[in-house]
Amino acid sequence: MGRRWRDGRGRLIVRAGSGGGQAAVPVPLEIAASYRARTKGLLGRDTVDGALLLSPASGVHTFGMRIPIDVAYLDRRLTVIAVRTMRPGRLGLPRPRARHVLEAEAGAMAGWGLRPGARVEVETETGVDPGC
Repeated sequence: MGRRWRDGRGRLIVRAGSGGGQAAVPVPLEIAASYRARTKGLLGRDTVDGALLLSPASGVHTFGMRIPIDVAYLDRRLTVIAVRTMRPGRLGLPRPRARHVLEAEAGAMAGWGLRPGARVEVETETGVDPGC
């Protein structure tokens, strides 16, 4: 759907299993939906509390970053297309089907069970968006 978020905070719910066998993992989330917030992203930060959702976005770079990050590309239904770890100073190729990008500290996404095929939900102050 054509869901548009606003800059702010929320929670990312990672549903790693495909059948209810896996527990949902809640992750603190920062949402960067405006051009300005998406452009700044994680630049200048030494740590990340949870994850950053860039929306809309289909690719990222790590020029000017201080830390390596995990990057997950999400389709319009909030299903993970690919997960990559990027060192500072790299350019990630855009993913044509990606509509959103998640960023987190390197290694964090594996701990959450975030991998290709996993579904996520975004909880904001206005409610849950399952990425229908």
